[in-house]
Amino acid sequence: MLLFHPMDFLILIAFGLSLWAQFRVKGTFNRYADVAASSGMTGAEAARRMLDANGLSHIPVEHIRGHLTDHYDPISRTVRLSDNVYFSNSISAISVACHEVGHAIQHKVSYPMLVARHYIFPVVNFSAGFAPLVLIAGFLLHWGNLILLGIILFSAAVAFQLITLPVEFNASNRARALMVQMGFIRNTEEAGVAKVLNAAALTYVAAALISILELVKYVMIFNSSDDD
Repeated sequence: MLLFHPMDFLILIAFGLSLWAQFRVKGTFNRYADVAASSGMTGAEAARRMLDANGLSHIPVEHIRGHLTDHYDPISRTVRLSDNVYFSNSISAISVACHEVGHAIQHKVSYPMLVARHYIFPVVNFSAGFAPLVLIAGFLLHWGNLILLGIILFSAAVAFQLITLPVEFNASNRARALMVQMGFIRNTEEAGVAKVLNAAALTYVAAALISILELVKYVMIFNSSDDD
């Protein structure tokens, strides 16, 4: 039972989708990293202007090393942009930079899904480390209650990933609308922005799908052990 389950076929397919999504986001980013935005602004400049225009002048825009390590830190309330985003004036750079600002705007307006993600994060941080150990122990010992506890702990991680999906899509939608409105891109460049942001969003979708299928697998194993 531990070595193979029929759900593993679907999980393997989802894992393949995840790998494809990761290659796609890198390929799409690299493609539009060679296309300069008509505004000529760098990612750092676009982020700064968008923050200021939304009453977030107190939030700094910092450079962070790495490739696609961009993120918004809700604790320190800082937008951090990687090498190829902070200094570049490409479509990819300003798309990613403005997406991260989208998260900062969500924080300001208390976007419900972002608030929910912040509240659930401590639970997920705790449960993520214990869930695999509890599940393995439950399977090895054939102890249904332990398997159920592992499923409950794992469910928190799945819930976190599901909540993350609307958070990411909403941040991208905010970014795209403001980029056009503020003149960062022309209407003809919006298709490129959409491709960059949609490719990134697909990685979250694939990760959530894998987790959901794994959860279904554990529930099926638990139900079958109850029937034995």
